[in-house]
Amino acid sequence: MFYLLFDLHNLHANAPAATTVDEIFFSVNMYLLTLEVFVRLLWRTVGIAVYHLNAIDKSETKDSQAGSNGLLGAGDPQPVEVRHEQSTSPVALLCEHAGQAVPRALGGLGLPEGAIDKHIGWDIGAEALACAISDRLECPLILQRYSRLVMDCNRPPLFEGSIPERSDGLPVPGNTGLQKQDHDQRRQAIFDPMNDAINAMLAAHPRKAVFSIHSYTRQFQGQERPWDAGFLTRRDTATAHHLMDAITRAAPNLKLALNEPYQIDDASDWFIPRYAEARSLRHTLVEICNDHLRDHGGITRWANLLTPAIRTLLEKAA
Repeated sequence: MFYLLFDLHNLHANAPAATTVDEIFFSVNMYLLTLEVFVRLLWRTVGIAVYHLNAIDKSETKDSQAGSNGLLGAGDPQPVEVRHEQSTSPVALLCEHAGQAVPRALGGLGLPEGAIDKHIGWDIGAEALACAISDRLECPLILQRYSRLVMDCNRPPLFEGSIPERSDGLPVPGNTGLQKQDHDQRRQAIFDPMNDAINAMLAAHPRKAVFSIHSYTRQFQGQERPWDAGFLTRRDTATAHHLMDAITRAAPNLKLALNEPYQIDDASDWFIPRYAEARSLRHTLVEICNDHLRDHGGITRWANLLTPAIRTLLEKAA
């Protein structure tokens, strides 16, 4: 840039002194041309510098959100695992409460020993069941690796219960008195990667149906839940009834229920309202009582019940 300006300056400096109107006009034009070239090149140089600074800033922001924000350390697992990621299956699965990991920085949330292994810490058996169905259908499955007590990824991130201070009567000391920055830190490290994975899974290939796999405890807050499985939905009761009818034909002794032991609503649920309903996908949130999922035999039985039920649903929708 400066060599060009120097050449233009020399060209003007070596010109004869202006004596006529035309020569004066020519001289003024040369000055203006030199100034215009200088401004253009300076603007381009500044623009390039700003571009690179923005790129560095975005890279650092992405790294921070990926875990360098101080919550997830080198010894902590990645928040999301995706199985059969390249599958073009029309069905996709999600298991938001698959894991029970707690970031080391949170010191076990102050929970008593063994508490994280109970139903409050994760959905017992849900990951194994979801993996078994995913393998049979060869369909994509997203597994969330952190305990629902760190952040419940089936709750809107601003929902009060997304980071519970108590669960089934047990206090969670590590979740008490959190500030906005604490919520933001957990959301960025744990919730956002799962949400990004859902978007990627649904964008990668046209999906016709999505199912979220969960489990629940038989006894909750002193009450017994009599159902063996529940099928949760609001707008797509046809899919829920299809699954229930198929399972009842194969295992008539099971007690199945629609919208038990929970109900879907916008305030406290995420995947069904935010994705399944919003995209008009066939869907159900499947809840299996965890006393059915305590061993390999139970996992296999429910995988063998749910897989053909999902297959026949897809055949009818084709």
